[in-house]
Formats: sequence, structure tokens, C-alpha cells
Amino acid sequence: MIIYFADESVCSEDIIEIMRKAAEYCIGLEGVDRDVCQVSVSFVDKEEIRALNKEYRGIDKITDVLSFPQYESGEDMKGPLIELGDVVICKERAEKQARDFGHSPERELIYLFVHSMLHLLGYDHMNSEEKKNMRAQEERVMEYLGLGRQRYGG
Repeated sequence: MIIYFADESVCSEDIIEIMRKAAEYCIGLEGVDRDVCQVSVSFVDKEEIRALNKEYRGIDKITDVLSFPQYESGEDMKGPLIELGDVVICKERAEKQARDFGHSPERELIYLFVHSMLHLLGYDHMNSEEKKNMRAQEERVMEYLGLGRQRYGG
């Protein structure tokens, strides 16, 4: 598993390592060969994520994370190199949400990364059934990482 960080100095090595572990676990749950997968991660400010959200989703507001999958849902992820896509996280928004939810900014960053990884793997939350499935997978991954709701109350 290769994760390219646009700026690794934004997060501690510990957070980056947990993100790698989360990515590998997410990929393993889907039966995809993690040895040939890669993802890019960027951290942007509120203005940049708002501009990206407007350009790509037609929504002119700040969001916490955007996912840009390279595969359509249900498409086979096979080959010598699987470029899953791009994750864009607004660290400012993550920090605010962490305060609002009563947990650490680090946990929120990891949760947003997990959420985005699942989008890259074809999950969505456009209807109640999809949302239920995606939330269950998010919780499964967060529990695996030792960051589940029971421990952090969020």
C-alpha cells in the first residue's frame, strides 16, 4: 500500500501510520490486493475545499473531506497498479468537528480518512441502506484501530 501525502508535516508520524493501517484494513475488507494499491492525501484550508466542493460537486460550501475515486462502484479493482483515487481533507474543519463531537482532532482526521477510503472503494451514503452499510464499515475500521465510539463517545 502506497499513500502519497502532499504534505506529511501536517500530521504526526503516528497519525500517518494509523492512516496507513486504516487504508490497508479497508482494502483488505474488500478483498483488494493492498500490495498494488495507492492513494493520495492532501490537506487543504477552508477556502480551497470550498472551491473544490463547488467545482466538482456544485455545492458552494465548506466540507470536511472530499473523495475522488478512480473506479466506478462495482468496477473490478485489478491490475499491476490500482490507483484508488484522491482524498482531500480540510484540517480546520476536522478540528472544529472534533471539538463539536468531543473527541481529539487526531481521531477526527483518521475518521475522515477512513470515510474517504470507503468512498474510494465504492461505498456511499446517498440513501438509508447505503448509509447504514457505510457507517457499519466505518465503525468496524475505527474499532480495529482502537478508536471506536465506545472509547471516544463520538
